[in-house]
Amino acid sequence: MRVNWKNLTPDERSDTPLYLQLAARLASAIHAGTWSAGEALPSERTLSEGVVVSRITARKAIALLVEQGLIKRVRGAGNFITPRVEDPLSRLTGFTRKMEQRGFLPDSVWLGRGLRPANRDETVQLGLSPGAVVASLRRLRRADGIVMAVEHSTLPAWLVPDPLLIGASLYRYLEERGQAVVRALQHFRAVNAGAEVARLMDVAPGAALLVITRIGYSAQRRAIELTDTYCRDDYYDFVAELHR
Repeated sequence: MRVNWKNLTPDERSDTPLYLQLAARLASAIHAGTWSAGEALPSERTLSEGVVVSRITARKAIALLVEQGLIKRVRGAGNFITPRVEDPLSRLTGFTRKMEQRGFLPDSVWLGRGLRPANRDETVQLGLSPGAVVASLRRLRRADGIVMAVEHSTLPAWLVPDPLLIGASLYRYLEERGQAVVRALQHFRAVNAGAEVARLMDVAPGAALLVITRIGYSAQRRAIELTDTYCRDDYYDFVAELHR
């Protein structure tokens, strides 16, 4: 994509340091879609020549964007635009549809799926009888090949008698069975990544993650989904619109 260098060029008359101006303008260009998710950012040399600043200024601006999670450094390959999701808290949308709406290519990597007895928490949260069987689904959720989240979903076995029949989208599967999730309660908490989750998400053990626990309800007001989603905080922005 052709870059409009004029829009990225810092104002030397401003009191704001050049690298901060450049970082802010690059961030605006990224949010505006100048580069697609996964696309390479111009090199330090190209960037410094395009906006007429020093290589040091370009390097500091890029480092700031890496720190903010807007771009990702790949050793020996360059800097690439990070897929990032703005997730409105007032809208209930499945991961697959959400990614498709934002122009990403979503997919899932199954870590495990099958039937098993419900544990105590699942029995309470889903309103099940003691000894009830549930479908347990564990998967990586990816956008453009990058792991965005690790997800564990539990649903009553009467609703998902054969977990192997679920395709790319759990919510589409439920809609096809006439049991769409129409309302959900979500709880957010911050955690540190354990060894297994850190390995799956390619982050350092102990890295900060956001866990979303969602209880989804059908049109009959019955709890049919219990999902824990471990989200990388450098890929997700949660947005809430408030009114007075």
